[in-house]
Amino acid sequence: MKSECSSSSLEHGHLPHRFLSSFSAPFLAGLFICPSISGGPKWPPSAAKNFSSNYCRAVSCLLPSRALTRSGCSLPSASPAASSGGSLHMVWVVLLSLLCYLVLFLCRHSSHRGVFLSVTILIYLLMGEMHMVDTVTWHKMRGAQMIVAMKAVSLGFDLDRGEVGAVPSPVEFMGYLYFVGTIVFGPWISFHNYLQAVQGRPLSCRWLQKVARSLVLALLCLVLSTCVGPYLFPYFIPLDGDRLLRKWLRAYESAVSFHFSNYFVGFLSEATATLAGAGFTEEKDHLEWDLTVSKPLNVELPRSMVEVVTSWNLPMSYWLNNYVFKNALRLGTFSAVLVTYAASALLHGFSFHLAAVLLSLAFITYVEHVLRKRLARILSACVLSKRCPPDCSHQHRLGLGVRALNLLFGGLATFHLAYLGSLFDVDVDDTTEEQGYGMAYTVHKWSELSWASHWVTFGCWIFYRLIG
Repeated sequence: MKSECSSSSLEHGHLPHRFLSSFSAPFLAGLFICPSISGGPKWPPSAAKNFSSNYCRAVSCLLPSRALTRSGCSLPSASPAASSGGSLHMVWVVLLSLLCYLVLFLCRHSSHRGVFLSVTILIYLLMGEMHMVDTVTWHKMRGAQMIVAMKAVSLGFDLDRGEVGAVPSPVEFMGYLYFVGTIVFGPWISFHNYLQAVQGRPLSCRWLQKVARSLVLALLCLVLSTCVGPYLFPYFIPLDGDRLLRKWLRAYESAVSFHFSNYFVGFLSEATATLAGAGFTEEKDHLEWDLTVSKPLNVELPRSMVEVVTSWNLPMSYWLNNYVFKNALRLGTFSAVLVTYAASALLHGFSFHLAAVLLSLAFITYVEHVLRKRLARILSACVLSKRCPPDCSHQHRLGLGVRALNLLFGGLATFHLAYLGSLFDVDVDDTTEEQGYGMAYTVHKWSELSWASHWVTFGCWIFYRLIG
C-alpha cells in the first residue's frame, strides 16, 4: 500500500491545457474519451494505458486497506518509467514543502509566520518559473505546488490568529500537505479539517452516495467538455451566418468547454477528498458529507461576475478571501482586489493568457460591484452583486424592474465569460498548450472580438462615475 501511494498519479502531462488551469489539474493524465467521433482526437494507446494505471493507483490509495484485503484485490505495481518521471517532478514539490517547514520552524515564536511563508513561497515560485525548471516540466507539477503553497500559507496565518494552537510536528505538517485525498486533484482544506479527516468516521450510505454522485457528475462534465463542447456544439448551435456572430459563438463554445473541464476537476476532487474522509460537517450526532467545490449553475446562469468567481472554486475562493484579500485590505479595497488576483495568477503559473484573464476579472468584478452597489442605493432595489438577505432594507425586492436589471447584469456576465473564455481555444495544438499561450496569441484572440469586454467595463465605470 505504501509503495502505491508514493507512486500514484505522478506521471502526467497529456491533458489539454484548459485542464491545467483548473484546480490541481496538472496531475491529471490524458483524458482519452470520444475517439470515435468524426474529427475527434486520436489519443495514443500508450498514453491511455498510462492514465488508466495511474488513476487506479490514485484511487487505490484512497480505499480503506481493510476493504482491499477483505476483497482480495491486488494493487497494481508501478512501471519504472512512471516512477522515475513522477519522482523527478515530485522532487520540486517536496523541496517546497521542506522549505516551508524550515521557515515555519525558524519563525515559530513570531507573530508573522503567514507573511514569512508567503514571501518564501513567492520567491520559490518565481525562481522555479523563471530559472530552475523548464516551462513544460514546471506546468506538470504546478497543481501539487498550488496545493502545498495554499496549505502552508493558510497554516501560517491560522497559527498567527490562534486558530491552530501550536506548530505541528514534521509528521503532522507533511501529512497535512500530502493528504492523499487532496494532493492530486485538490481541493484545499484547512488544517482543522485535515485533523478531523484523519480521526476517521464510520462508513455510511450518505458517504457512499456523496462519492457516487460526485463521480457521476465528474464523468458527465468530462463528456460535455471533451465531446459536446468542441465537437457537437456546431450541431446544436450552427456556427453560420454573420461573421461577427460566428466569432462570438466560437468564443462561447471555447468558454463552455473550458468551464466544464473545471467542473470535472471540481467534482473529481470532491470524490477523492470524500473517499479519504474529508469534507463533512458535524452537528451533534448528525454527520453530513457536504463538500462542494464548484457550483456550475451559478457560473452558466450567473447573477453577476462576483458570483461567478466565487462559485468557480469555492475552497480556493474562501482561501483567497480569508488569507489574501483580508490581509491586503489595509492597502484599500481596489488594491486588495488586485493583490488577490495577482496571488491567484502566481499560484496558477506565469502564463500570460491566465494573467490577462485574472487581471481583467479584477477590473470587471470591481466595476460591477461598485456600480451595482450604487444603483442599489439610488433605486433602493435588490440589485447588488450578491443576493440580498431576506431582511434587507431595500424598498424594491422582486418587482419587474428589479428582475429585468438583474437579468441584464446576468446577461452581461455571460458576455464577459464568453469573451474571457475565447482564449482557451480547443483547436490550439498541444505544444502551445503545454508551454502556455503568449502575449501575441492573447492580443490576437481579443482583437478578433474588438476588445468588447474591456470597452464595456470601461463604459460601466464611466456610468458609475456619472451617477455618483
